[in-house]
Amino acid sequence: MKTFLRFTMIALLMGFAQVLFAQNSRNLQFFRPVGQDGLNVFETGKADSIEYDGVKVRVGGDFAMQFQGLSQSNAAEAGSGLEFKDLNNNFNLPTANFNLDVQMYDGVRLHLRTYLSARHHAEAWVKGGHLQIDKLDFISEGFMEGLMEYTTITVGLDEFNYGDAHFRRTDNARAIYNPFVGNYIMDAFSTEAFGEVTVQKNGLIAVVGLTNGNLNQNVTRGTDNKPSFYSKLGFDKQISDDFRARLTGSWYVNSGTSTGTWLYGGDRGGSRYYNVLHTTGNPDLGVDAQGGDFDGRFNARFAKLSAIQINPFIKAGGFEFFGIYEVASGLSEGDGAMTQVAGEALYRFGANERYYIGGRYNTVNGKMNEAATEDMNISRLNFGGGWFLTDNIMTKVEYVNQQYNGDAWTGRFAGAEFNGVMVEAVISF
Repeated sequence: MKTFLRFTMIALLMGFAQVLFAQNSRNLQFFRPVGQDGLNVFETGKADSIEYDGVKVRVGGDFAMQFQGLSQSNAAEAGSGLEFKDLNNNFNLPTANFNLDVQMYDGVRLHLRTYLSARHHAEAWVKGGHLQIDKLDFISEGFMEGLMEYTTITVGLDEFNYGDAHFRRTDNARAIYNPFVGNYIMDAFSTEAFGEVTVQKNGLIAVVGLTNGNLNQNVTRGTDNKPSFYSKLGFDKQISDDFRARLTGSWYVNSGTSTGTWLYGGDRGGSRYYNVLHTTGNPDLGVDAQGGDFDGRFNARFAKLSAIQINPFIKAGGFEFFGIYEVASGLSEGDGAMTQVAGEALYRFGANERYYIGGRYNTVNGKMNEAATEDMNISRLNFGGGWFLTDNIMTKVEYVNQQYNGDAWTGRFAGAEFNGVMVEAVISF
């Protein structure tokens, strides 16, 4: 009953807000459009095409629900307590976001996102927010306008701009930019206190930033907290009407033992594949059930971390390719390294490219420490398609197969595999 009342109030508030506030994203400066128009938008551009005429408030939301039809297995003996639970074909708990975007001043915009419903958190809570500054006119009109014509300053406690994959991922209920249901196996995404500067000129992109390395903020002494440094360099060019090319390389480093472990574990929304890799347990044998909300992903949790991510992107007519080559390694003596490779190929077609089909292959391979004799390997194959019913409503269907390969995996992960069909309905406005 409480859940029903919560969603009823949310719906009423959003409906009321639509009457009161300007809802057209084109009224906001330097803003990624919500819905299909926002596909393949990475950093917001520097085109100053919208005149500032006062404070604008945009109230938006995201909703997503999946039908899950997955099965799973591993090499554990029946009755050992390490065998996987049987999965039923049914709907998952829907997820929802509440978004506020405010044009505070000419060239100054605020973003705030709240997770109203997430797999990992039952209660509503603020995911993060940031202030984006594209002009310094609040200091004095025209202040450093020559520099700010190419520069963006972003500060807040939110996701920071490491790599390009985070622009295409599902952020709890904001699934409209992701052509598939799940995110990548090593999901580079975290919400930390950060500040970054982005420079864009003639297709060239440069980013430099700093975070405090913490997902959960505290001021406790006695921990080895160190800041994280990150940067990005690349180009993004519309070479012709039908051909766009982008290539970027990103670098991240944190030398602390109590910070930096969140780069691949900072999404508190939980995995999109529900209850996969969960074991039955066996009280008679003293074996507890195992499994959590993030299974299906991988985080090496190196206490000291260095990572690079290289991302090619090509859009040629209806064909689209996005790739990842990523290496994450520990900086402590004896630490290993994990390598992620992914390729995603889509073909968009129909009026305004409303439809698409495509596939994604994603693999993670490496050792948690140098002394390990065997590599750990995870591979995932996705194949599916989708349909934008409107600019803000879409459905997608995929087949997914994820495997844990090799002798390095023990316990519940030995011989582990899950596969089946996922259907997702998405609304973002």
